[in-house]
Amino acid sequence: MRRNERFVLVCVFATAGLLGPHRLAAQERAGEEIEALRQELQTLRESYEARIAELESRLTALESNAAPATQEPSAAVPAGAAGAGGPSGALPVYGGASALSKVFNPDIAVIGDFLGAAGHNPVNPSPALEMHESEASFQAILDPYARADFFMAFGEEGVDLEEGYVTFPAVPGGLLLKAGKLRSAFGKVNTMHNHVLPWTDRPLVTENLVGGEEGISDAGFSVARLIPNPWVFLEAAGQVYRGDSPGVFQSYERGDLSYVAHLRGYQDVTEASNLDMGFSYAHGHNEAGPGFTTDLYGADFSFRYRPLRRAIYRSLVARSELVWSRRDQIDGRQGAFGYFVSGDYQFARRWYGGVRYDDSERAYDAGLRDDGYSLVLTYWPSEFSQIRGQYRRTSYAEGEDANEFLFQFVFSIGAHGAHPF
Repeated sequence: MRRNERFVLVCVFATAGLLGPHRLAAQERAGEEIEALRQELQTLRESYEARIAELESRLTALESNAAPATQEPSAAVPAGAAGAGGPSGALPVYGGASALSKVFNPDIAVIGDFLGAAGHNPVNPSPALEMHESEASFQAILDPYARADFFMAFGEEGVDLEEGYVTFPAVPGGLLLKAGKLRSAFGKVNTMHNHVLPWTDRPLVTENLVGGEEGISDAGFSVARLIPNPWVFLEAAGQVYRGDSPGVFQSYERGDLSYVAHLRGYQDVTEASNLDMGFSYAHGHNEAGPGFTTDLYGADFSFRYRPLRRAIYRSLVARSELVWSRRDQIDGRQGAFGYFVSGDYQFARRWYGGVRYDDSERAYDAGLRDDGYSLVLTYWPSEFSQIRGQYRRTSYAEGEDANEFLFQFVFSIGAHGAHPF
């Protein structure tokens, strides 16, 4: 046994003696490689730190050079500009962060308004199917002191400039100036384009007394200003037009201008509701002859309710508009009156139900009176489209009754700016 143990020990020591030098050499090579990697990492770190320091110095230099250029325009904007407490209509933001990439191009949008009708209407029938209107809009900020808005209406009978005007929000005195072709500020419905109406049609009072779909719309200019007070938002507007608005005003010579005045008040009732009121006046010559004029008086009311916690599921908008017409004619002066009352309730995230009642005399003969009511159901798949159905019953002064079902598809593409609130 001892001989065997000695033999094993001799073998072990002999093997260790042979492998020892090779293991030490391998360890030395591994240490050299690790040291080389450390030196390489240190070199890379120093290089990146030098590059970052150089970039930071360049960025600081650029910011110091650009600061005066960005501060100078804001200091030059006079009182009344956007954000300075001027009238409503301040410069909107078109395009957001991408605006610089298309600074020389306007925001372009196209909105389609498709209408259909079924039922019976012997007095004022509508086509069974029609592409009622296609609106193309071009909107852009010209400079810090002006913006331009153009709305072209393509209908089955041709093309018309619905609105096209320039807005100057920074006029001295806190004034908001617009010039071009405008839908006048008489009431609420007259200012609305077809695709933003909460119904497929316009109320009877608009059709009978305020010129129907085209309404009071003409070439002219508008001046508006906020009236400072501690109680409500109050805005006054005065407008002068050429005097040609079919169905309402007609100009015979250069001096036959038409005039519109509007006073608007707005107040929050609670955190979730507000009240909007307006009073309007319009004056101009009518188609009865050069010496005959028409005076219109209007009052509009809007109540909005939107609970904060369920704003995307529940809302209520109640509207009413009253119009008095005083019209000179060959057979004497006609005094007509009309109004509508409507309510729209949102009962689900994309669903709205509404009701409207109309009652209006006719401008040229106050003895003729039309009335009716409508039930409306609207579905919004998204903010770019809507589907609407409307049941309308109308009793006309001729003794005829109309029962109709109207449906509408509205769809849009492009960046369409918001219309006045």
